[in-house]
Amino acid sequence: MTFGAKWLLDMYLIMISHYHYNIVVLIPAIRTMERSTRQRTAIIEAFQQEQRPLLPAEVLTIAIRHSPRLGIATVYRNLKAMVDEGLLKAVLLPGDSPRFELMEHHHHHHHFQCKQCNRVFDIDACPGNLAKLAPKGFVVDDHELTLYGSCMECNVS
Repeated sequence: MTFGAKWLLDMYLIMISHYHYNIVVLIPAIRTMERSTRQRTAIIEAFQQEQRPLLPAEVLTIAIRHSPRLGIATVYRNLKAMVDEGLLKAVLLPGDSPRFELMEHHHHHHHFQCKQCNRVFDIDACPGNLAKLAPKGFVVDDHELTLYGSCMECNVS
């Protein structure tokens, strides 16, 4: 075993035992042999904690608790790298800045955006084939559905 592979294996075992990471999240980072940093770990933990699509500013607000020296430029750099590695995917809502979510949510799903707090949540349901809504002669390849309203927290207050 080379020094690099041994170090990588040691880091993998430390992360599993100390941070209780979801293996689905760890494997893509290990495959690309990306250097694990405190900032990167804090960013991943932010997504695992919230379990919803996050704006870069939301990632910073959450992750800075675990990595106080984290800055917005580092967040953007890491988000781009994680998208390139297949760890995250961008969530694009009309008229809004891109949000990001873990690829472990890669199954077909839709989103709900709270109009009061602007947070976005996953919806695991789908109305199914929407091709019948398309004009005659059109072919539907895919669809995105976003519901808008008030989330549970905003609806209570």
